Order: sequence, then structure tokens, then C-alpha cells
Amino acid sequence: MSVIRFTGANSRDAMRQVREALGDEALILANRRTDSGVEILAMAESAAEESPEPAPAAAPPTAPPPAGGGQSAAPASAFEAMSEKLLEEMRDMRALLAREQGGREPAAGVDGQVRQLLLEVGFGATLAVEIAAALPDELRGAEALNERVLGWVKRQLVARLEGLDDEAAFLDRTGVVALIGPTGVGKTTTTAKLAARYVMRHGTRPVALVTTDSFRIGAHEQLRIYARLLDVPMYALTADQPVNDLLGRMQGKSWVIIDTVGMSQRDQRVIEQVGHLGGGKTPVRLVLLLNAASHPETLDEVVLRYRQAAQAAGAEIGDCVITKQDEAGRLAPALDVVIRHGLRLLFVSHGQRVPEDMSLAEPPALIDEALTQRREAPLPASAPAARESSGGRASTLMGQGRRLAGTLQALRRRLEGFDALERVWDLLGLPVSVQQPRLEALLADYPGHDRALGILWSERRRVSGAAWSMPDIALNADGDWLALPLLQHRQVAGQQPRLAEAESRLGASVHLMTGMPDAEACQWLEQRALSWVSQVRGSQRVAHGGERHPLKALVALAEPLDEARCRYRGVAARLRLASLPVSMTPKPVRRGDDPQNVLAWLGEVRDAESGQMVAQRYWLTPARLGRQPVPLLLHQLQGDGLALLTRRAWQQIEPQALGEMRPDVRLLMASGTAAVAAHLDLAEDEAAMDLRAELLGLAGARRRRRDVALMEALVQLFLVRDAIRHLGLGEREAG
Repeated sequence: MSVIRFTGANSRDAMRQVREALGDEALILANRRTDSGVEILAMAESAAEESPEPAPAAAPPTAPPPAGGGQSAAPASAFEAMSEKLLEEMRDMRALLAREQGGREPAAGVDGQVRQLLLEVGFGATLAVEIAAALPDELRGAEALNERVLGWVKRQLVARLEGLDDEAAFLDRTGVVALIGPTGVGKTTTTAKLAARYVMRHGTRPVALVTTDSFRIGAHEQLRIYARLLDVPMYALTADQPVNDLLGRMQGKSWVIIDTVGMSQRDQRVIEQVGHLGGGKTPVRLVLLLNAASHPETLDEVVLRYRQAAQAAGAEIGDCVITKQDEAGRLAPALDVVIRHGLRLLFVSHGQRVPEDMSLAEPPALIDEALTQRREAPLPASAPAARESSGGRASTLMGQGRRLAGTLQALRRRLEGFDALERVWDLLGLPVSVQQPRLEALLADYPGHDRALGILWSERRRVSGAAWSMPDIALNADGDWLALPLLQHRQVAGQQPRLAEAESRLGASVHLMTGMPDAEACQWLEQRALSWVSQVRGSQRVAHGGERHPLKALVALAEPLDEARCRYRGVAARLRLASLPVSMTPKPVRRGDDPQNVLAWLGEVRDAESGQMVAQRYWLTPARLGRQPVPLLLHQLQGDGLALLTRRAWQQIEPQALGEMRPDVRLLMASGTAAVAAHLDLAEDEAAMDLRAELLGLAGARRRRRDVALMEALVQLFLVRDAIRHLGLGEREAG
């Protein structure tokens, strides 16, 4: 590579020489004025790309020598040295740019593509990394962002963005609402829009407008015009006037909205203003306005400072309105701030017209819109999470609190008995003398009459390595396990009396048992024509072809059925079933007992990936049911690991760390948590997949045994519930 010096009478002459020698793509490295005119150092662009090392400069034959003879040698050498240094820096810059461009290649893996998508539409790196890391295993095998992956991403974002179910949740709640926020965010216009919506819903009589803005010229007049158009009164509140004094003059006004003076979030008077609003006897609901066109770091600071001011005044800011959506290039940055700070988004304003240019915040529609506004990400996909502002980091707890509360709500909606399991966990930390009567009251009417389709009966002996017996699990009408199991020691003695009590008290008509039913229980089941399944050992002897054989010896004679997908102890598996008609005699055998015709089921459980056999199982069912019990066999098989999962949960719930607790309370906590984890591990619908992703994301770890990871995440979820409630981060009242 050659750096060439060109000297001309003026800049135009020197540049002409550069173009003639090197073409229009020449790189100009440096230029300076000399006694004879203008001197330019240049090189061909191709030489800069191809040559790894700097080369000494060489003058072309056509370039005139510098004026002044030898006296200019020393300045020329210094000039060339400086040029070489500049060239080296340019080369480093080229390499850096090349690395940057390489980093913008499509991210590897679908999780990387999810992260890249979220960054490019404007969500922050913290949220992007969090969601990408929680991508379910079922979706990680996708080669690109297909519709299923995008649907999951949308659901994750919608679940994190809290809005109103309808306008009535806000407009039908009487009281005083104050709109707060920085200067120019649109408080006065939003005040008019909200007032107009209320008037259309309830009429003019209950409404009053209040302004505290005595700083802006014409601020009173602008709101007064809106008040006149809406036919509602307007009042002015001075800085030293208590809110209660003004409210006393508003007889019959049940909905008062205050348009506050705009202040920079860095203005120390923000605390005084919020304190003034919340200092009276009448509670004031604070609604923070956020400008969608503002920089995300600015919005972060606005939320942080105004929340600090509210906290100092003994108030809380939980609601917000996004304004000026029509002026924002992208919606995602504002939504990102709302999500991370755990705010509830009430409305979105997108213009000046009153009241048309404001709509109820509908999370699905807002997320859809945000995901269409894609541009090049500010950071390459392979880069670590972008730096969040101190305010963003400080607010993470608020967003996480809302997220945890949302997960709890989803579990309550999904699982019958989850609310009862929560009440058992509420006993944690109470004196043992208090735990007992509260547990008795809780279990007295649980799960309630006709709440259970069937029962998964556990073995009537202690779990290996434990000092307790696995509780029984009730099944609801859909065949799902109830979240709170049934303690064995609270049930009547004897197999047939237990079955009868389950039928009379719970309405159970399906029984999944371990071992053959005794003669009395078998007769009772057949008299009522109930559905039952008995899981037995391969050594169980049955009659076939006039002879008695162990079940495992009859495998070759059984009729094979199609394979069924399943999960076995937290791992994807396949169940190969075969059936064979046999007969059995109930035990203990009594004189006069007749052999009973049953179907023997022989099952092989194989790992879904390797095909290796991991377990063999044998069942007996009434012959009258034919092949109907196949789903019941799967239910019993998938409950096979509940006892071991409960033992792991028992070990997690350590009294020395969590406080004294009764053994039966601890067992219900452990077995209930295990049942919920197993249910989520087994379920195949999208809602379950989303809950799994959320819980595994909270746990922050992935492992082969997904059911164990879910159990540990649920234990953590229960343990932080009290902290959520204590900090006021839990479920918000409906209004």
C-alpha cells in the first residue's frame, strides 16, 4: 500500500491530480497548506482494504518537489508520520465496523431471534433477554420466528402489560383523580378527554374539573373552555389551598379530576405538589402521564422520581396513561417502561381531538402494533443486555411483583384447589397452636361435595426414605388433579369404606388404585359399575387359558395397541400398550368368590428421544370397560413420580429455615406443590406452556427433569408471596 503526496497551486488543482492518479474512490488521509499551495496525502481505497501493514509513502513522478529545497524535509517527514498514524487508526476503525456488521447477522437460534426482534421493535434489553431466556423447550427447535413462536412472544408481552378490563373499571369508580407528569405531556387535554367520557357515561351533574396550574399563561382558560363545552364546573386550586377545602364546595360532585401543574421530574417541587394532593382527608388517585415520544431513559426517570415523591407523601402511583402516541416513532419503548415498572396502563392518547383521540388500553392490540414497528437494533444480538438506568434497575422489583402476582392469578384460574393450597401456605410462620385449628377448618369442607370425578389412591405405606405416606390426589371432571391432596390419616380405615366415603362426600366415580382391590371393595365397585384401574406388579398371577400365569409371562400373547405420547417423571416418553383378557380372584380369597373377568394391560415406557425402555407397568381393569380405561392408565402412569417429587419438595420446605410447622402442614405444602408442578409438566395446551416458561424463567435454571425445576420454582413463588403482599406489589383492587 502506498500513501502518495500531491501538491497543487490550490485545492482544486491538488484534487484533480488525486482523481487522475487514484480515481474517484481515493481516500484522502490529510491535507495542509504549504508555501507553494496545497498538499494532500491520499491512497487508493483498494489498497487500504488489501494491505495489512502501513507502507512508506512514495511520491509519483508527476508530483512537483516541495518548494524550499531541503528546508521542508523535516516538516514533510512529520506530516507523513502523522498521516501513517491516522491511517492505522482508520484501519482499526474499519476492523471495528466489520465486527459490528458481523454482529448484526441474524442471531443464532430461535431464542436469539426472539431477543433480536424485541430489541429491533424498541423493547429494552432487560425485557428482551428475560423473555428470550424463558422460551419453552417445545419452541426451541424451531428454525425461525414462525407463527407459533411469535404467538408465544405476544402472549408473554400481553401477560406483562396490565390494562383495564373495560372503561367501567375506571369511570364507574367515584372519587378524586389527579393527573400528574412533566410539562407538556398533555395533562390538560387528557383531563378533558376523561371528563368527556365520564359525561357521556354518567351525565354532567356528578363531574367537576380542577386546575392547579397557575404558572402557564392561559392554562386556566384552556381548561375553562373545555369545561364550558362539557357543561361542567371548573375550579382553581392554589398552591397553599388544601384539597379538602375545595371539595367541600363541590356538593354532589362524585367524580372530580384535577389537572396539575407540569413539572420536570428533576424539580424538587414535585414532592411538594404530590404531598399537597395527598395531604387531605379525601384520598386522591394519582395517574401518571407518560409521553410516548420521550426517550426511554427519560421515561424511566419520570416514573422513578414521581413514585419517590408519592412515596414520600404516603401515596402510591400504580396507574398511567400513555400520551402522544401519534408523535412517537415506536410504541414499544413506552410499553417497556410501563411493563418493567409494573404500572397499570389505563388509556392511550393519540391526538388533540376531545374525546375521540383516546382509547382504552388493550394490551393485545398495543403489543401487535408495537411488534410491527421494527428497525435495526441499537445493539447486536450477541451483545450483553444493554445498560439500564438506575431508575430502571430500582423499579425491577415492581415489575417482578406484578409478574409474580399475575402468575398466581393464572394458577388459581387453571387449577381447582389452588386457593386452598395457598391457604395452607398461609399457615407458614404461625405458631403451631394456631396452625392446627386453622388447618382443621380449611380441610373440613375441602374439596367439597361433587368436586371430584375420581381419586388417584396412593399406596397405604410410607414412602421410601420418608416418615410419611403419600397423600391421595382427587381428579376433577376434566381429569386434572386438584392442587391440594387428601391426607391418608384423615380418612376412614378399610378399602371399601374409603371408596364409599369418596363417593358420598366427593362424588368420586373413578378409582385409580395401587394393587388389587380386596374382595369386599371389588364387589362394591362391580355392584355400582364404577370405573377402576389397579396397577399391579409383573409377578401378579392371573388366569389365562385355564392356567395361572404371572402377568410378565403373558406379554407375548397380548394384543398390541398404538403408542401414546406421555411424560414419565419429568421426561418426554412414549407408552406402548398391549391388552389381554384374563380373570382374577379378589384377595383375600373367600369360599364362594367367583373369578372376575378383567383386561390385563402391559405397558412399556420408552424415552421419546433414545427409544430406550425406562419402565414396565401392568394394570388390571374391568372387562366391561373395553378399551375405555386407556386415558386412566396414562393418568396413573403419569402420577407414578408424585411421591418422589413430593419428597424433594419436603426437603425444600425446611422448618429450620422457614420456621416451625406441623408435619401435616408441611406434607400438604410439599404434596400440593408437587401435584401442581406435575400437572404443569404434563399439560400440553399453550396456556400451560406459557406458565411453565414463566415459572422456569423465575427459577432461572433449566434442567432435564422439568417437573423438578417447576416444583422448585413453585416453592420460590410461595415463599415470596408474603414479600409481594408486604410491599404492596400484589393484586390491585378492581378499580
